Amino acid sequence: MNLVNLLTPVRPATGDSAPVSPGTVTLVGAGPGDSELLTVKAVKALQAARLVLYDHLVSPAVLEYLSPDAERIYVGKESSRHTLPQESIIELMVQLARSGRPLLRLKGGDGYIFGRGGEEAQALAAQGIPFTVVPGLTAAQGAAASVGIPLTHRDHACSLVLATGHLRDGQGLDMDWAMLARPRQTVVLYMGVNNLPEICRQLLAHGLSPQTPAALVEKATLPGERCITGTVAELPALALRHQVRPPALIMIGGVVSVRAQLVPALPAVVAEAPAAFHAAA
Repeated sequence: MNLVNLLTPVRPATGDSAPVSPGTVTLVGAGPGDSELLTVKAVKALQAARLVLYDHLVSPAVLEYLSPDAERIYVGKESSRHTLPQESIIELMVQLARSGRPLLRLKGGDGYIFGRGGEEAQALAAQGIPFTVVPGLTAAQGAAASVGIPLTHRDHACSLVLATGHLRDGQGLDMDWAMLARPRQTVVLYMGVNNLPEICRQLLAHGLSPQTPAALVEKATLPGERCITGTVAELPALALRHQVRPPALIMIGGVVSVRAQLVPALPAVVAEAPAAFHAAA
């Protein structure tokens, strides 16, 4: 796609050289992957869009809601492989909006939950560019519903913690381990698969029982979805054995044990690890 043409401001037909008003940016959460989990508002925004910046975690099925004549710019980021760094994505987004054209910024899950949507909204506000936000179902919700793990349950968890297992380059995993290791809560870690051994080691070192049920949910809500369960102590070995790759969530807490009761009643059972690896769950 020729970005030069996209960034050329649209001048009024009268020849007036007055500055062009920026186009409105719509920040849309595309949900966890399954296109049927999009909100009605998100679908309407997709159908109306003619200029779209979209991320790696936006599934092809979601993109099918776009008009065939919509201009699409891929700015996806994968682990250790970024089409554009975040700063450049923000710069491009601002430039496109300044051209006067409405822009749809499409992000997987919910843009305000580990999607850097807050950073992008700040940049737009600082430049005086109008924007709206359409929330999306975050991956933790989609995964929990799909694989049969309730995020909260009166018998197991009185609180829910969403955290990221991947911090900025060079900062390491400087997390509040004592808080994450508290009992009677559910912890969902995004982007933590590559750091799973260290995450589990720290949780155990800070008092979490090695027998705490845990799960890895890979490609949540998508056709290739897998859920592998075990204990916190077993999870790194299970991830290695089953070659779990991002995108995947780490779910920790007593709620994972409920899954064994729910899976038989689900209309479709997701791909499983061998039964032996589920005994502890």
